[in-house]
Amino acid sequence: MFCSDHLLSRRINGKHQTMNSLHLIKSTLAAGAASFGLWGACQTASGQDSVARQWCDVMLEAIRGDFARPPVHARNLYHVSAAMHDAWGLYDVNTLGHLVDADLFADDPEAARAEALSYAAYRILQARFSTSPSAADTLAAFDDLMNQFGYDTEFYGTAGNTPAAWGNRIAFSYLVYGLNDGANEIGDYENLYYTPSNPPMVVQQEGNPTLNDPDRWQPLTLDFFVDQSGNVIPGATPPFLGAEWGIVSGFALTEDDFTIYERAGALWPVAHDPGAPPSFADAEYKHGFEMVANWSSHCDPTDGVLWDISPNSIGNATLPATPADWDVFYDTINGGDSGTGYPSNPVTGQPYTPQLVPRGDFVRSLSEFWADGPDSETPPGHWMVILNSVSDELAPDQFRIGGEGEVVDRLQWDIKSYFALAGCMHDAAISAWGAKGWYDFIRPVSAIRWMASKGQCSDPSGPSYDPEGINLITDLIEVISTETTAVGQRHAHLSGFEGQIAIKAWRGPDFIADPEVDQAGVDWVLGDYWWPYQRPTFVTPNFAGYVSGHSTYSRAAAELLTSFTGSPYFPGGMGEFLCSANEFLVFEEGPSVDVRLQWATYRDASDQCSLSRIWGGIHPRCDDIPGRNLGQIIGPAAWQKASSYWLPPELCPEDFNDDGVVDGADLVYIIAAWGLCLNCTEDLTGDGVVNGLDLTVLIASWGQTSECGQ
Repeated sequence: MFCSDHLLSRRINGKHQTMNSLHLIKSTLAAGAASFGLWGACQTASGQDSVARQWCDVMLEAIRGDFARPPVHARNLYHVSAAMHDAWGLYDVNTLGHLVDADLFADDPEAARAEALSYAAYRILQARFSTSPSAADTLAAFDDLMNQFGYDTEFYGTAGNTPAAWGNRIAFSYLVYGLNDGANEIGDYENLYYTPSNPPMVVQQEGNPTLNDPDRWQPLTLDFFVDQSGNVIPGATPPFLGAEWGIVSGFALTEDDFTIYERAGALWPVAHDPGAPPSFADAEYKHGFEMVANWSSHCDPTDGVLWDISPNSIGNATLPATPADWDVFYDTINGGDSGTGYPSNPVTGQPYTPQLVPRGDFVRSLSEFWADGPDSETPPGHWMVILNSVSDELAPDQFRIGGEGEVVDRLQWDIKSYFALAGCMHDAAISAWGAKGWYDFIRPVSAIRWMASKGQCSDPSGPSYDPEGINLITDLIEVISTETTAVGQRHAHLSGFEGQIAIKAWRGPDFIADPEVDQAGVDWVLGDYWWPYQRPTFVTPNFAGYVSGHSTYSRAAAELLTSFTGSPYFPGGMGEFLCSANEFLVFEEGPSVDVRLQWATYRDASDQCSLSRIWGGIHPRCDDIPGRNLGQIIGPAAWQKASSYWLPPELCPEDFNDDGVVDGADLVYIIAAWGLCLNCTEDLTGDGVVNGLDLTVLIASWGQTSECGQ
């Protein structure tokens, strides 16, 4: 049965457990004992990937080949991970199903789990990626994995208690649920009522003459649009992606988390409402966008600025409590934040090795790493990759859910970590995109070009003054003059543009003929032709800026991983990614040296992700901090929700007196309760009567101790 916000009472291990669950299907079919065989080598050997990991990997590869739609893929990750969780939990009495729940028995539970979760994942993935631009290769990869496992891809049955039937049944339940969760999957996730306030800006033209409202998002018109996954999108003006995503049903989100707004007769739910971004009338508006323009000048590896980018010097930052603290938290001129690093590795006690690199190589590598590149699994998928890397580094005796309790095997670890993290990423998408749709805030490329095209607002008696213009900053934002365009002067190459605004920034894609060998560099550029550090076929994501999705996803993921692993630290106190010299960058040639992105904690990685979006020209700081704040709420809530499905092992349900052994003392309980007995612990079969069937169950556990029902 389909339920919503109902209380489900479930008998587990002879106890009655009650939980509040959104959209949970409770199986009413008999869960009879059966013996199931495994056709293929699904139970992976030591050192090999679990079956869940293999399905995660093909799903991530499918996302890389699909259209780059972060909230859509957060939802895909969530549904597939939850389906695998439910399938795995069929054969674990201490695991509650999220959408589909039952208790089954199998002679070989590991084989049954692998088969059930494979069919569940396979069927959902087939449906979700059937229209992908890479569908031929993607669907073939799904088939290949099923064939490797020895499963019949033509088996669609849902009747009976075989693992395959249950897997198909679970998949069907999630697919039906997905047609009614508010995502408009049947309409290819298109918006139903959102319309942009501003006409598009043509990015290959100077200025921004079409901007009507500087507080609202503006579509971009490009020669052609290539999304973050490398797909050419028909039409040169991509629409707002996911403007109405705030209405989608979540994972741990509750009704109390939402503020409901109304505009033009439509409702706009916003989860964990961060409040409005600064308007054009607020000083923070210009200050934030000017900081983005300034940080663009850091994309120069030849400026002589060297940074130690090891955890010895960066990381360990404390988030600002209020906007009044932002000027202290960010180094608005030199870049970075107030983090001072760690005197030693918190895990090993040894000092971190300093890593001096050009700042320009660091910020470009950081920007492209967290932008996920043109072969993108999108930010939620990126954190699934990070999770897998973390899991690969852990020793087997470290697989303890929440960092405590018994050691679990890799399959259980993967199942539960995917379920928790994917649910967390889905809630992050709903929260961030709910704010994006309602507040509809402008992006830097639109705001900076528009302000620069107006002139300067710093000196009313100076040239090119306009109160709607941009603030002048010495050696960063200036008015072009005959003096500065004289031969040998800093604006000489801008001769003929006197009176206009010049910004010292990354020069843009017009200076890159071949990204394999060319580097745009940093110089004075026309302010009304400013470019973010992105490809010319992408420029900026096609949705509003506030709040930053990267900041929301990343902080939520960092909080979730901290809770799930039981530690804030990467294994060994160091997470690392190598950006190889003259190989890693895609937008242009570089970096000039090897750059190792390093983090002591998951939060440090999250913080660098957030900063990367400022250096990349995608977000001002007013998008960033509210997104991080959202993540700090979403991550712990998702962990609490996920862990509520995993019940601690209890004593045998047959051990009525809880003395640790099933014996004659427990037989006395059966005899005393003989006959009609509704909701009593002695009714081991749950049929409302204590009789010979219950006696048989008790005798089967005779003499066993502790978790004998497992």
